[in-house]
Amino acid sequence: MKIINTINPETHPLTWRLQDNSNSQTLWIKEYQKKNGYISAKKALQQFKPEEIISIIKESGLKGRGGAGFPTGVKWQLIQQNQSTSIKYLVCNADEMEPGTYKDRFLMERIPHLLIEGILISAFAIQAYRGYIFLRGEYIQAYKCLKQAINEAIKYGFLGKNILKSGFNFDLFLHTGAGRYICGEETALMNALEGKRANPRAKPPFPGQVGIWGKPTCINNVETLCNIPAIIEHGVYWYRNITAGKSEDTGTKLMGFSGRVNNPGLWELPFGITAREILEDYAGNMQDGLTLKAWQPGGVSTDFLLKDHLDYPMDFKNITQAGSRLGTALAIAVDNKINMVSLTCNIEEFFSRESCGWCTPCRDGLPWIVKILRELEKKMGKSGDIELLEELCDIIGNPSATFCAHAPGAIEPLQSAIKYFRSEFESGITIIKTEKQSI
Repeated sequence: MKIINTINPETHPLTWRLQDNSNSQTLWIKEYQKKNGYISAKKALQQFKPEEIISIIKESGLKGRGGAGFPTGVKWQLIQQNQSTSIKYLVCNADEMEPGTYKDRFLMERIPHLLIEGILISAFAIQAYRGYIFLRGEYIQAYKCLKQAINEAIKYGFLGKNILKSGFNFDLFLHTGAGRYICGEETALMNALEGKRANPRAKPPFPGQVGIWGKPTCINNVETLCNIPAIIEHGVYWYRNITAGKSEDTGTKLMGFSGRVNNPGLWELPFGITAREILEDYAGNMQDGLTLKAWQPGGVSTDFLLKDHLDYPMDFKNITQAGSRLGTALAIAVDNKINMVSLTCNIEEFFSRESCGWCTPCRDGLPWIVKILRELEKKMGKSGDIELLEELCDIIGNPSATFCAHAPGAIEPLQSAIKYFRSEFESGITIIKTEKQSI
C-alpha cells in the first residue's frame, strides 16, 4: 500500500499508524500501544455499558465491509436482544477468497492488533465469551502475524480473564479454513468451523438466532471490526463527518485498483470518491498503449461497468445505481486487449469449481455455462447459445432459488458481459442450428 502524503488518525483511522513504522512491516504491540493502541478498548470496557457501545456503532452508520453492507450496529442489536442463552460467539470472517481482493490480508499482516482490539470491543458489546478468527488457509503470513499478536494480547492482559479489571472474560482463537471460496458465506463458514462440510445453511434461522453449536453468533468482516476502535475513540459525529456532503455512507474504506494499471494497490479513502479519481490519481491510469475497456467495482462477483461509469461515487448506493455492487471496493481494470468471452469463461470456471454442490442451479447450472462459454471461446458456438446463457442467468441468478449468494454472484459478471459486449459473444457462433439439431 502506498501512503499518500501526510495522514493522521482523523482522516485515516485504519492506516495512520503505518507512518514511521519502525518495523516497516508488522506493527507489534509495543509500537501499537505507543500509537494509541488499546486506548479505545480501555475506554469501552471501563466507561461504557455494552448497550451503549452498540448504540454508538448503530448511530455511526458503520456498514459491513465484507461486501453486503449490512449495518453493523443493527446486527449487534439483534444479538443483544437474543436472551435465549448467555453463551454467545463472535466470529471474524477472514476467509478472503474473492479474486481481486486483498484488503483484509493487508490489515492482518500489517496491523493485527487493530483487528484484535476491534474484536475485543465488539465481543464486549454483544457479551460474547469466546471469539474465532476464521482465516483463509492460504494466508500463511497473516496466520503467523495473527498468532503472534494474539499471544502478545494475552501476555499484556487484553485477552483472557478479567480483561482490564472490568470483569469481562474473553478468549480468542485462530482457525484456518481448508481453502474453499464458499467458506466466506457466513453459514458455510459456521459449518466449517464446527468441522462439518462447508455447505450453506437455510435461513432463517439466522446466525444471530442459531449460529455455531446452536448458539447466537455474530459474524463480522475483518475491515468492519478494524473500524470499531476509532469510532469509540473519536465518536459518532467525527465518523459521520468524514464523508459529509459526499456520500450517505460513513467513514473510510480500503479501495483500490488492480489489473494493467501503472500503480496497482489499495488506499484508505472516504466513501464518495469517484472510481475515476482512484484510477487516475492513485492507480496511475492504464499502462502505456492500453485503454480501459471495462471494470469491476469490488471483485469478480460484481457486474462489469464501463468507462462511462467511472464518475459514479464509490459507495453502496451509487454503484448499485450504476448497475453493479460496491462489493469489496477493490476494483479490477479490464484493458482493451482482453477478450470478454475468455475473461468471463475464466471467471465462471472459478465459480463452477468453487461451488459446494449443495443446490441444483449452482451445481448443474454453472458447469453448463462454462461448457457453452468454452465453445464460444473456440468459435464453435451455436445459434441460440447466447439466449440460453441469458435464460440460465435468469434462473441461476434468482436469490430465492439457491441456499446462498454464490450462484447469483457468479451470474453478475456473465450477465453484464453479455449486456455490454454482446458482439464478442456473437463472434463465437459459427454453427447454425437446423430445426433437426434443435430438436
